[in-house]
Amino acid sequence: MRVRLFPILAALLLALSASTTASAYPWPIKPFHRQHPIRANFGDPRTRFWNTMLTDGLEGPGLFQFHNGIDIAAAEGTPVYPILSGTVHLIDGAAVLVRSPGRKFQYFHIAPTVHNGQHVVAQRTVLGHVIPAANHVHLTEIRGRRVWNPLAAGGITPYADRTTPQVASIFARPRSSLFPLDPELTCGTVSLIAAAQDTPPLRVPGTFAGYPVSPSFVTWSLARVGGLVYFPTSPAVDFRTTLPAVHSFWNVYARGSYQNAPRFSNQQFFMPGRFLYNLAETFDTRTYPNGAYEVHVRVSDMRGNSSEAAQLFRIENSSSTPTGCPSL
Repeated sequence: MRVRLFPILAALLLALSASTTASAYPWPIKPFHRQHPIRANFGDPRTRFWNTMLTDGLEGPGLFQFHNGIDIAAAEGTPVYPILSGTVHLIDGAAVLVRSPGRKFQYFHIAPTVHNGQHVVAQRTVLGHVIPAANHVHLTEIRGRRVWNPLAAGGITPYADRTTPQVASIFARPRSSLFPLDPELTCGTVSLIAAAQDTPPLRVPGTFAGYPVSPSFVTWSLARVGGLVYFPTSPAVDFRTTLPAVHSFWNVYARGSYQNAPRFSNQQFFMPGRFLYNLAETFDTRTYPNGAYEVHVRVSDMRGNSSEAAQLFRIENSSSTPTGCPSL
């Protein structure tokens, strides 16, 4: 009898844990039950290029990461509260972690007013205040050992979004170049790339007004015009729950991407970011018959708003050259 009870109890505990994890939570700034502007999405590129833009900045070394939370616009001095009750751990002088049952939350860009080990109460204890010049609080959610999209099911609420992400362009380029090829003459080994972006659901005030955010889901397919489907619909990007490994940054994003207000060397440029996504980082056109092909891309956000775009390419390879491309 005890042997049979153990799996039943384990299942009940797992269900209880899952229901706790799935419970939604309010915003960390007042009013708690009203949506606030988000100026950066989960999965947005975070780029810090060591070299200048006029040298090899876009292609050179740097620090590259996926944004592991959401940035909630908030004025300097705004009080920040825990969204769930828990125990404090100070990360540094401008960040606080709160351990809650089933998950943890990190609040960045605040001057803490709490101390290590302190028990804090949701929507009552002030964790700290937004520091000067930040103009936002960054919220990271951690479920188990993985960062989790705060806009996913069981996350922040209320959250509505009626904007639609868009595909700006679809193009092929040589793997060693940042310049697109003529779609009427695609040959050799190329990368297939889509430029796409989304619009925040609420207007963001200040410097980041009008800047884009990343879509949460990008899929693509490839078919010969009037013929075979060579690649059925496949995901290229999926930020709907957790993040890819950091080392895969340049497998997800394509070179030429940069964040909003990017930094090159010691200079920051206050301009919108550019989000390029690798559909196929290495695509050998020589393995396909010459002819016309269509690449189809679909982009979606966390509330299912989506749009589609397509681009025609003509593969033209020659057997007389090693690369398949005409000799220059």
